[in-house]
Amino acid sequence: MNHQELATLLKPQTAIIDQAMRQDLTVVTNPLLQEVLTYAIFNGGKRIRPLLTVLTTRLCWQTHSPDKSEQLTADLYRLALTFEYLHAASLLHDDVIDQSDSRRGRSTANRVWDNTHVILAGDFLHARAMLLAGTIGGLDCLSIVSQATAAMVESEFIQLENAAQLNASLDRYFEVLTGKTAALIAAAACTGVIFARGSAKQQSAVHTFATNLGLTFQIIDDLLDYLGDPGETGKAVGNDFQERKMTLPVIFALDQASPHDRNTLLELLNNSENATTARFKTARDIISRAGGFQKSREKAEDLIREAIGALDLFASGPELDLLIALSRYVLNRKQ
Repeated sequence: MNHQELATLLKPQTAIIDQAMRQDLTVVTNPLLQEVLTYAIFNGGKRIRPLLTVLTTRLCWQTHSPDKSEQLTADLYRLALTFEYLHAASLLHDDVIDQSDSRRGRSTANRVWDNTHVILAGDFLHARAMLLAGTIGGLDCLSIVSQATAAMVESEFIQLENAAQLNASLDRYFEVLTGKTAALIAAAACTGVIFARGSAKQQSAVHTFATNLGLTFQIIDDLLDYLGDPGETGKAVGNDFQERKMTLPVIFALDQASPHDRNTLLELLNNSENATTARFKTARDIISRAGGFQKSREKAEDLIREAIGALDLFASGPELDLLIALSRYVLNRKQ
């Protein structure tokens, strides 16, 4: 299944998710808040996180086929919004922290409005997500969501420490990734199993799948920041380099590079506030020469193989096919 076929199959689901969000956000009475939220949320996002909640719920429903009333289905889609809201909130806050000018080929919300309005909009989405998780998913779902959001914040602190110290530890890198990206994706998938009243074994399998999916998603982001086409990604290359982020290609390169190349790369990272196109290209060449990009790609491929293998527990069906296709899309995405 290629990307276009996957997009076509998922389109009806993403349309339902978008409609559920528009309906849910009618609770917002302030026009400016409504405007900021609409700008932040309806921006062409892929809806991967809420889709995971829907797909894993339906995957478990195949096993014991509960009475799927209209209300139960409506509740499922509203519960799935939890994860799009939390993702959007994190992007709003990230853009303020990073002072970003553009995302997905257009101005960030903090460039259209001021930081105060954007931070408050992110806070609203966070509060709304917790309300949906608790009232629809119950205490178990709320607990998973709360742990994931706490992990996201803590991992940001670790990433800042890693950048300040140029810490090239592989363990620290994956600690950041697990909290920053994989925790929320895993929470989205596991919430679907909980909502469907799936077994502990099913939840464990889905957790492995989704965690690896999240790790792969971020590794591909790392690669695209050095190798991506801005016309496809919607953002300039080199942001991680300028922010001194110890991403996987850099860590592998520092481990494998010659002493001269290693010292040069460290010097470039240390002075990344003075980054120029030439300096970025030099860093990229060193990483490539040391095999940093190749080894990162191989790690991503290993993670996806393990992710797909974790789903062997489930019977064949359309939801399983979509989850496998989604994992392959994440591995091969260009944006």
